[in-house]
Amino acid sequence: MTLENLSLIDVARPAARRSRQARVVWGARVVTIGGDAPVRVQSMTNTDTVDVIGTAIQVKELALAGSELVRITVNTPEAAQAVPHVRDQLDRMGIDVPLVGDFHYNGHRLLTEYPACAEALSKYRINPGNVGKGDKRDRQFGQMIEVAMRYNKVVRIGVNWGSLDQELLASMMDENARSADPWDAQQVMYQALVSSALQSAQAAQDLGMSPEQIILSCKVSGVQDLISVYRGLAARCDYPLHLGLTEAGMGTKGTVASATALSILLQEGIGDTIRVSLTPQPGEARTQEVVVALEILQALGLRTFVPSVTACPGCGRTTSTTFQELAKQIDDFLRAQMPIWRNQYPGVETMKVAVMGCIVNGPGESKHADIGISLPGTGEAPAAPVFIDGEKALTLRGERIAEEFQQLVQTYIERRFGGASETGQA
Repeated sequence: MTLENLSLIDVARPAARRSRQARVVWGARVVTIGGDAPVRVQSMTNTDTVDVIGTAIQVKELALAGSELVRITVNTPEAAQAVPHVRDQLDRMGIDVPLVGDFHYNGHRLLTEYPACAEALSKYRINPGNVGKGDKRDRQFGQMIEVAMRYNKVVRIGVNWGSLDQELLASMMDENARSADPWDAQQVMYQALVSSALQSAQAAQDLGMSPEQIILSCKVSGVQDLISVYRGLAARCDYPLHLGLTEAGMGTKGTVASATALSILLQEGIGDTIRVSLTPQPGEARTQEVVVALEILQALGLRTFVPSVTACPGCGRTTSTTFQELAKQIDDFLRAQMPIWRNQYPGVETMKVAVMGCIVNGPGESKHADIGISLPGTGEAPAAPVFIDGEKALTLRGERIAEEFQQLVQTYIERRFGGASETGQA
C-alpha cells in the first residue's frame, strides 16, 4: 500500500477555548492564567499554617517541584496572623511563588480583621457554599470581594459538591419536580454546581469586581461527573477555569482518576489551571501531586517540564533488572537537576532519553531519542551501544555502565544546551 492510497491522519490538538486572562502577582512575579497563557500547575500544603517554618518549607518544596501557585489553609485567627510570616520566610529563601488563601466559613472575618494576611496572599479561594445563608451569605460574600478589590487580588470561586449551597440545590430540586419533563437528580446536581459558580461570579461583578479578577471551579470526585460539569461550565462562561478531581484518593487510584478526567477536558481545551488532589501514601512526599500534574501536561504535549525518559516495561528477554535500575537512576537524576538546569540550560526540558532493555526495540528507540542506551538482554553479548542524535556513538561495557551513561547525559546537556544559556546572557 502506498501513501497515495491513504488519507491524511489529523494530528490531535487541543481545541481552543478562549477565556479571559487573570494575573496573580507577588512582587515582580506574575503568573498569568487563562487567555493564551499555558495551563498552570497548583498544589496545596497539608501543614498547620500556624507552623510558619514547616509551612514555608513545604511551600518551597512544592514550588521547586514545579508548582506555580501554592494554596495554604487560613482557618483561624492564628493562621491568618501566620500568613505574613510565611510570606516573609519564603521571600528570605528566594521563593517568590504566589500564595493562595483557602477560606471557608469565616473568611470574611479573617480577611477584614487581619489586613496583613489579605495583603500577603496573592489570591483568595472562596467556597460559596460555606459563606453563610440568606442575607448573611450575601453580606459575608460581599465583604470578601470588597477586600479582594481593595488589594487588587484574584479570587477563585470554588464550588464543591460536598459543600454545595443547599438552599440553591433545594430550590432547583423543587423547580425540577414541578417541571412537565423533569431531569434526573444527577443532572439537577450538575446544574446547581454550575449555577452556584456563575451566580457568585455575577454577584462579585455586581459589587464592582473586574471579571479579569475571577477564576471559577466546580470540583467533584467522580471522573464522568467532572467531565460533564466542566463541559457545561465552559459552554456558559469565559472565565478562566481551575480543574481538579476533588478527593481523588491515594496512589494508583488517585493518579489514574485525575489523569483520566483532566486529560479529557484539557484535550478539549477546557482548563487553565490544574491541581491533582492526591492523598499522600505513608512516607510519600507531598510533592507527588505536583509531579503527577506536570506529567499530565507533558504527556498531552501542552507543556514540557523535565526531559522524558523512555524505558521498556521488561519481558522474558530482560530477566536482569539493570535497565530498570538505570532508568530510575537517570529519571531521578534529571528531576533533581531541573531546578538548576532550567536557568542554566534553556530548552533542556525538551530532551528525550531512552533506556532500553534488549535488542528488539532498544536500538530503534535509542535512535529516536536525543541520547539512548540499549542494554543487553538475557543471552545477549554484554555490551550496551549508546546512540546520540540518532547515530551510534560508542559502546559501554563493564561494571560502570550506569555511571558512564549518566556522565554522557550530563556532557550531552552541557554541549547541546549550554550554548543557549550563553547566548541568552549576551
